[in-house]
Amino acid sequence: MLALRLTRTAHLAVHLRRLLVALASAGTGFLLLCALGHALSHPDAPGASALRLAWCAAPLAAAVYLAVAVARTDPGTRPRSGLSAIGLGPGRLMAVSATTTALSAALGSVAALLAFLYLRGTLTGRPPSDRVTADALAVGQSLPAPAVLTLLVLVPALASATVAHTLRPRDPRPSSASAPRGYGRFGAYGWGKARETFGAYGRFGARVAVTAGSRAAAGPAGSRAAGAARVGAGGALQTQASAPHPSPSADGTTQTLDAAPPAPADTPQTPDTAPDTPTEPTPRPHNTTALPWGIAVLTAGLTVETYTGNATGAPTPGTAPSAGVLIGWALTALGLALAGPGLTHLCGRLLQAARPGALRLLAGRVLMEESHRIGRPLGVVAAVAAAAYVTATVYDGDGPAFGPLGTLGAVLVAGCTVATLLTAAVEARHARADTTGALLRLGAPPATLRAAAAVRAAALLALFGPLVLVVAVLAALPLDS
Repeated sequence: MLALRLTRTAHLAVHLRRLLVALASAGTGFLLLCALGHALSHPDAPGASALRLAWCAAPLAAAVYLAVAVARTDPGTRPRSGLSAIGLGPGRLMAVSATTTALSAALGSVAALLAFLYLRGTLTGRPPSDRVTADALAVGQSLPAPAVLTLLVLVPALASATVAHTLRPRDPRPSSASAPRGYGRFGAYGWGKARETFGAYGRFGARVAVTAGSRAAAGPAGSRAAGAARVGAGGALQTQASAPHPSPSADGTTQTLDAAPPAPADTPQTPDTAPDTPTEPTPRPHNTTALPWGIAVLTAGLTVETYTGNATGAPTPGTAPSAGVLIGWALTALGLALAGPGLTHLCGRLLQAARPGALRLLAGRVLMEESHRIGRPLGVVAAVAAAAYVTATVYDGDGPAFGPLGTLGAVLVAGCTVATLLTAAVEARHARADTTGALLRLGAPPATLRAAAAVRAAALLALFGPLVLVVAVLAALPLDS
């Protein structure tokens, strides 16, 4: 009920994004049902039917990716302070977002079933006149209800499960300086709280812990001796210089400048009973770490496609590309998606090279900050653009292999990837709204912010444009020979 209320009271832009998810689910479900109809119409060719079903994985992945992007930008399920007190914590909001995604995708699946039955003539009683369409719709044959239900539930189930996995509550992974002290080396996160060399345990002063009360009781000399070796919060040894000479105060007494104030009696400052202090969030991992992996996967995809193209030759119009081409393009798209954040981060760094001005500096910093949001959708759009170039080059304007169904699949993949990129851009804009407001309050003209956005777009186009062209040419060479 809460998901329905949030869906009903959402803004128009949110409804439009959910409508896009429903349309993507409807198109994908229709293609899956057409693959089932082809299998029913051609029981003697299971390989061709299985290949059609395998090629439906591309629009399925694009629809799920769009659903995740829409769920991330949904303002109704965004965590806010105070919602946990009424039972709307991060876990409950994640469940609401997954339910909303499932409802949108299920609406699209129902529309796909109605369209499929209408084109088959089940609802109107008139069979289709097109032979290709009738061949894919299994006209005159009964549809197996379990298979139809399985194919229609596939998109909502995968979309909601992926949204739940993406938006699941995550505990912050503390760094080595803020790791919990109650755990040992094997109980701490990662490799341990702190790296220790051989013999560090038995060194002089390595396990000395002095309370603030004992420092006050020992006086300045004891404070200097205790400050020489002190164990920090993360278990690492922290050394301090000896205290300076005591300075006389106004009443004639002496005061030690570095002496800490005595702690209250009920909270002694020992390593075991130190009060909890707020820890800083763990810094985001660098986006360039996945760049070598992306390049490696991209190279593997081009290698698989080249080997398959040399073995099978160029496909003729009217025939479906082989499974090796599908695997090669899947690896190529995955490699570009992995390399996208690193390339976007590199583009931001290049904008700030060679004595940048205020405009290039602002554009480069924003690109570096937004690389983890828009980098991956940019990589996927680059893969789709390269695939469109290869399709237009290989088939020479004769159209895709599956005719109208292939055109529908291409439109679905292209539309979902572009919509995902635009949704990620909207999310990045909302994320930097506070920074933009601060710049406007400081007196930055709006024209400068618009010029910085234009510089970012031009820099991304200058980097990803040649990359798409190179990948497309390399992928089209074995298929065109």
